[in-house]
Amino acid sequence: MTKNVGTIDRIVRSTAAVVLLFLILTGAVEGTLAVILGVVAAALLVTSAVSFCPAYFALKLSTLAGVKRKD
Repeated sequence: MTKNVGTIDRIVRSTAAVVLLFLILTGAVEGTLAVILGVVAAALLVTSAVSFCPAYFALKLSTLAGVKRKD
């Protein structure tokens, strides 16, 4: 698994996940939308933690400074 998520991208993903989790935990969002946003928040946290995004991989993108995909 080649890293393809840069530092700023990781910060944005983590911040977005925290905001989504805050909305869920405070009850601002409920029901099906809360479940969907919870899954999105979890995905953002995981991709941020491992510095790898499957969508970036499929689209041959990278937000790492100075890294270019060759495949």
